[in-house]
Amino acid sequence: QVQLVESGGGLVQTGGSLRLSCVVSGTIFSIKVMGWYRQGPGKQRELVALITSGGTASYADSVKGRFTISRNNAKDTMYLQMNYLKPEDTALYYCNAVSWNSRDYWGQGTQVTVSS
Repeated sequence: QVQLVESGGGLVQTGGSLRLSCVVSGTIFSIKVMGWYRQGPGKQRELVALITSGGTASYADSVKGRFTISRNNAKDTMYLQMNYLKPEDTALYYCNAVSWNSRDYWGQGTQVTVSS
């Protein structure tokens, strides 16, 4: 089992920055890939960024050049550094982990609101 706890959301003005954190506990060795997803008002949940166990990152086109995903294995924590935030980035952001046997784990979400 894997448990995920997000933090770092909040209210920020357009152009501002936030850093989200996701603390991982449980059978961490079983994780193949981790990622951040978001769900905006009236929208479906969408992928924001992924990072593999080897550290390879990938991003949605909408956040490339503005967001950076990273992992600190010593702290069992994943981050999402978000810069140049836009109102359309407003959403509930979720941490996700997928194990090597394809089990899916989710955090409870952290709210990001960007004011114009």
